[in-house]
Amino acid sequence: MTPKQIYYENAAKTIIKNLENRQMEGYYCASSQQAVEKALSLIPAGASIGWGGSMTLSETGLSDALRRGNYVIYDRDAVKSGEEQKKVFAQIFSSDYFLMSTNAITLDGELINVDGRGNRVSFLCYGPEHVLIVAGMNKVVSDVQCGIKRVHDVASPANTVRLHKDTPCSVTGRCADCLSPGCICSQTVITRFSIVPGRIKVILIGEELGY
Repeated sequence: MTPKQIYYENAAKTIIKNLENRQMEGYYCASSQQAVEKALSLIPAGASIGWGGSMTLSETGLSDALRRGNYVIYDRDAVKSGEEQKKVFAQIFSSDYFLMSTNAITLDGELINVDGRGNRVSFLCYGPEHVLIVAGMNKVVSDVQCGIKRVHDVASPANTVRLHKDTPCSVTGRCADCLSPGCICSQTVITRFSIVPGRIKVILIGEELGY
């Protein structure tokens, strides 16, 4: 293994141990392919599934694998109108599984997520029976403040460009702590503990994925 791969594996072991202390489950997969196989092994056939906006789910191929599988999919990416979106979000709220990535995760096992509308973080906090998080090791940070800084300086500028948002960071690549109509940093959620043991599961992947 390369030094980076060894680092990823060692850091993942630390995170997984700390997730356990926070009543969350953690797994490490060296590749996207292994991560997809692991995710599918955790979701029973026939389960209802929804997901949040995530480049990681797309890049790993997990969302496509789920669409091909024997599941009930509430696909937010397929809706075309606001009314359809409201219906899908209501279905996701009561789904068996909600899938997402995380904007950052600390070595202590805390999840940092910043949202615009807030539907992704709301489903993380409450609603779906299970939450499955898939994240590349590039999302790992030392502490919560570093995680928030990562979101503002790395994830949000890239996502505003992807989503065609007219914000200062989409132009400069740097957070301006803006209050513009296109701001995607409206809600900040730090998940430090799962009240329901094992509801939140995290698959860490030894690759750079997402923003």
